[in-house]
Amino acid sequence: MTSQPLAAPAARSGSASVRRGRSRLANLAIMVVTAAVILLVAYTVNRPSTAPGSLQRVDLIGTPQGPPPILGQIAPPLRATALDGSAVDVTALVGKPVWISFGATWCQPCRAENPDIQAAYEAYQAQGLVVVQIYMNEDASVAADYAARVGLTYVKVPDPDGRLSIDYRILGIPSHFFVDRSGVLREIKVGTLDRAGIDAILAELM
Repeated sequence: MTSQPLAAPAARSGSASVRRGRSRLANLAIMVVTAAVILLVAYTVNRPSTAPGSLQRVDLIGTPQGPPPILGQIAPPLRATALDGSAVDVTALVGKPVWISFGATWCQPCRAENPDIQAAYEAYQAQGLVVVQIYMNEDASVAADYAARVGLTYVKVPDPDGRLSIDYRILGIPSHFFVDRSGVLREIKVGTLDRAGIDAILAELM
């Protein structure tokens, strides 16, 4: 009788071990690729948009009070309390150019343009420019935390119930209203502004 090789079971066991190792490597590769795809999607969704004109559409529910903002006419009333507790009244700012910006901390296009707004404010502050940023549907604590982290030094106003945004008929953010020294609304821009666009508007407003 011919004897069978004793090494055959070990060879079969070794082949199974190799297959298990390859299976683990394949699973690991799939996990790595999946994680990379998830990270890429998250980055694409959450990165701020820097393209001029980018905006976040909003749907505010409520009845506006007072007149709508119309170019060439006196800016609608805007009275509120800033984060530092000071009173904000656009009608009391006659004699100074005023830039009213509606946005939110959750709005990516708004976050993208905030450094340019801050830089422009610093550049034109000596000429009397007042920047008032309205944080739509956000309370004081959220707005204050964000402003402190980003280093925003202009006037910041929380609008937790959206009342100011409704009165100004906001349909998308960021929305910008530029008021001249006589209190007349001279420019309305919906969507992000880059520094060149900001400078062009403020040069006229000054």
